[in-house]
Amino acid sequence: MQATETLSQGLKREYQVVLPAGELAEKLDAQIAGMKDKVQLKGFRPGKVPVAHLKRVYGKSIMGDVVQEAVNAAQQKILDDNKLRLAGAPKFTFPEDRTEMDKVLEASGDLTFSITFEILPAIEVGTFDDLEIERLVAEIPASDIEDSIKRLVERNRPYNAREEGAGAENDDKLTIDFVGKIGDEAFEGGTAQGVDVVIGSGQFIPGFEEQLIGAKAGEDRTVTVTFPADYSAENLAGKEAVFDVKVTAVAVPAEQAVDDEFAKGFGFESAEKLREAVAERIKGDYDKASREKLKRALLDALDKRYAFDLPQDLLEQEFQGIWNQALAQQRTTGKTFEDEGTTEEAQRGDYRRIAERRVRLGLVVAEVGDSAGVQVNDDEVTRGIVEQARQFPGQEKMLWDYYQKNPQALAQIRAPIFEDKVIDHILSKAKVTEKTVSKEELFKPMDDELA
Repeated sequence: MQATETLSQGLKREYQVVLPAGELAEKLDAQIAGMKDKVQLKGFRPGKVPVAHLKRVYGKSIMGDVVQEAVNAAQQKILDDNKLRLAGAPKFTFPEDRTEMDKVLEASGDLTFSITFEILPAIEVGTFDDLEIERLVAEIPASDIEDSIKRLVERNRPYNAREEGAGAENDDKLTIDFVGKIGDEAFEGGTAQGVDVVIGSGQFIPGFEEQLIGAKAGEDRTVTVTFPADYSAENLAGKEAVFDVKVTAVAVPAEQAVDDEFAKGFGFESAEKLREAVAERIKGDYDKASREKLKRALLDALDKRYAFDLPQDLLEQEFQGIWNQALAQQRTTGKTFEDEGTTEEAQRGDYRRIAERRVRLGLVVAEVGDSAGVQVNDDEVTRGIVEQARQFPGQEKMLWDYYQKNPQALAQIRAPIFEDKVIDHILSKAKVTEKTVSKEELFKPMDDELA
């Protein structure tokens, strides 16, 4: 095999490769010899089929496999000899002349082709001893625990029927049937029976609950509301609707003590244990927010620390993924770039910068993980699948089978686990200090697009 580099530009490489006919013929002969004793052809005893006849019958089909294996071997040799790492799938260009390819398949002509690919950049990882990162933490107010308990009470509060003929008041629970119409036509999803609604809870379209104040059991009411302009169903957004409502029951909230009996309804032996569990869950929320902020700060620092050429194919794939998602969101909301106060050109520029960040950080994380020997074991992957399965109760087995049969899906479970382990490795080397902030700052939303 002869390989000549014909292009070396940035991360792009191109090689012209010549596979001599003699080498291909030797590989073909080896394949034919290997099958001689196994092939059974009519008119020949087992193992006695002449090699020349086997070549005439199977030569071209076997040569196709020989060529494919030789091309793959040539690619690997080029990478190994030059210590290159592929950034994506290579592109092969073969002769368009059919006569030339026929000679190759007959082992009477050399195969000349080109291979073009991008390589991964060389990244000097360095050390992280000088990296300074702040971990944001916040004190948990006692009111958070009390508010959480209060919400538990409200969601599980008992109700008693109002006295006959009494009208509904704020915080009352009504059981209603309704039919919603736009114009004279009932719309899909606008009809239901036996629905519970608590006045003042904000469960329904703005203005709906308020119009039920004073309603009595057995009463019919007409409720007129306007769907919000950003309502998820485009066919209803911004439109006025009229609901014919039948009130079948009116109930008033009863007092609910947070005692041991109440706690047992949630599987706890006492009210104290319930409060401890609520406090632990809230602490978990604070820890998660702190971790997310710390991880973002670290990724921001890494983004500033490393600068290198990016593989354009990887960059384009990432950009197209972001861009297609943005266009899909626009189709869902019906909004345009102008509605969002920007232009398509400006948005493309912003999204390309986001794509550059993601590709750069992805390569850095991979390089750091590789140099540190970070591995994701099977138990960690299994736990990741279990976490996913919890989001789909009753479909655990189907989800498990899906991941076992789809390596690409399994890789999507493995990737974030690997990333978190690399993040932990870097944090173990960096200088991490704690900074106490307010609850509002700790939970302040981050720009998810930069993640």
